[in-house]
Amino acid sequence: MNLSNKVVLVTGASSGIGRAIARAFSECGARVIVHYRGDRQKAEETLASMAGGQHLIAQADLIDPEDVKRLIDMVVREAGRIDVLVNNAGVYDRHPISRIGYQEWQEAWNLTIGTNLLGPANLTFCAVEHMIKQMSGRIVNISSRGAFRGEPLAPAYGASKAGLNAMSQSLAKALAPHNVFVFVVAPGFVETERVARILASEEGEAIRRENPFGRVAKPEEVARVVIFLASDAPDYMTGSIIDLNGASYLRT
Repeated sequence: MNLSNKVVLVTGASSGIGRAIARAFSECGARVIVHYRGDRQKAEETLASMAGGQHLIAQADLIDPEDVKRLIDMVVREAGRIDVLVNNAGVYDRHPISRIGYQEWQEAWNLTIGTNLLGPANLTFCAVEHMIKQMSGRIVNISSRGAFRGEPLAPAYGASKAGLNAMSQSLAKALAPHNVFVFVVAPGFVETERVARILASEEGEAIRRENPFGRVAKPEEVARVVIFLASDAPDYMTGSIIDLNGASYLRT
């Protein structure tokens, strides 16, 4: 897939799924902005692993609306435009309702909703201002199967991803007349640093057993779907939510 001269912002690209997505875009010829929140060294490692040149690193706290605006302004100032936004950055914080206090509960919800839903909403708003002027753009949001099957140990995570799905479909309708298209990828468990401890435990064995492949997804598999949606997917697919969970959870 040829994405030459396309400018792509990938949030949460310092590791895991985001790193795989950034690398995949670079291999297709795109100019990639690698976003990170706190670990610049890991972001630089992502940059060093990417093909081609002229890629950038950008720091921003996505919970802060002003930081979000500054990030998009920087992308457009340095690269001249923004063609693709991949809202990948997210947090998964376990907060079982029967085992924690009220303050911890509030902190978990504020962090999770702020990062996983309000951050993408604000990023999308700021990016779309430029995409509408260009009369072109694609937005790919990374959701989760947890939006559909529930997350009893992390209900704010499930709620944030369900909200992301609903937002994506609402904006797909709103933006289609402007030639801006919105897609969602909803993976199950993916083999990343964030969940390495879980996957190495007995719980990880149970997770693999529930999948007919006997394994979880690789970050590169998510990246391949994102590349398709950002490039070759028909415009008429806008609003689609693509499940990527190895048939471990099937929606009806």
